[in-house]
Amino acid sequence: MRDEWGEVTSDQTQDPIRIAVTGENDYEIVVGRGLLAAGDPVRAALGERVNKVLIVHTATVGRLADELRTELQQHYGQVLLAEVPDAEHAKRVEVAAFCWRILGESDFTRSDAVIGLGGGAVTDLAGFVAATWLRGVRLIQIPTTVLGMVDAAVGGKTGINTAEGKNLVGAFYAPHAVICDIDLLRTLPKNEILAGFAEVAKYGFIAEPEILDTIERDVDRATDPTTPEFQRLVELSIRVKARVVSEDFREGGLREILNYGHTLGHAIEHAERYQWRHGVAISIGMMYAAELGRMAGSLSDAAVERHRSVLSALGLPLGYPAGRWPGLLATMQRDKKARAGMLRFIVLDDIAKPRVLAGVDESVLQFAYQEIAA
Repeated sequence: MRDEWGEVTSDQTQDPIRIAVTGENDYEIVVGRGLLAAGDPVRAALGERVNKVLIVHTATVGRLADELRTELQQHYGQVLLAEVPDAEHAKRVEVAAFCWRILGESDFTRSDAVIGLGGGAVTDLAGFVAATWLRGVRLIQIPTTVLGMVDAAVGGKTGINTAEGKNLVGAFYAPHAVICDIDLLRTLPKNEILAGFAEVAKYGFIAEPEILDTIERDVDRATDPTTPEFQRLVELSIRVKARVVSEDFREGGLREILNYGHTLGHAIEHAERYQWRHGVAISIGMMYAAELGRMAGSLSDAAVERHRSVLSALGLPLGYPAGRWPGLLATMQRDKKARAGMLRFIVLDDIAKPRVLAGVDESVLQFAYQEIAA
């Protein structure tokens, strides 16, 4: 049995789901349970030519990194660990330079590999390190958070932050494979899962209403990593992103829809000095985008309220202080999504009908912000 994306649904087989990303660089996303315990998917992704492997990870997954290193050392010449700071603190040029130094001192060649093991920030960093070392070495992403699985690790965007903004330095660099072991999410704190579900909800708003229906039907089961509903939502989210990335790897057009809620969301992250979880800021950004869509005369009141209902059910915030608008606007004007000084937002004409809204008068932007001002 195949669903609307042409993939075998998880209730038909216990085998891992394999989702292909095609286009500029073909690779596979493997989704299932117990994948790391088996070990085979990682070795299959690395292949036989690889001699040295660097695992980039945080202290949070240190034990998992040690176990993976022990497993891989039986098959490869040298397996090294690079422990990096948690969350957005990892995405600094100093941390990337630390990883480059390890690669250089260990004589990594183009036939060797980097593994990103951790949340979205770690996979962003590991991808950037792999893309820039010798102009590109093999990259395997093993995300350990909801955000990493449904968003950061699966699209080939890599990067680090600067004082001026988020992800302003980076590269489009496709991984050789992405391995999503749902069992790794069982021990995540609930607030970490809910923050990651902001991105899951995003896919529901821009492309796949089944996601919203499932959250609305039973939010507890939808956000419980042990349930079939949870795995289904992760798979659906990945399929949406895989389809979009396959058509537009370098964000020349269609891929922009994945930025729904991100223009303001990234500005909020910058304003909070990256102390907030990504999904928390993106939730506010989506609420703003919904209000902006309503101001543009395209999105109905009912659709805006559906945003409010779904995000509230996930325990995510909907607003931000009124007095912060001038600083947020200045940050958005430096955002990489702006073109020729013109801000671009993704808005909806209806659920699953996204489009670009550009060149909006600043007074309209501010008025939309007033609708979410806390």
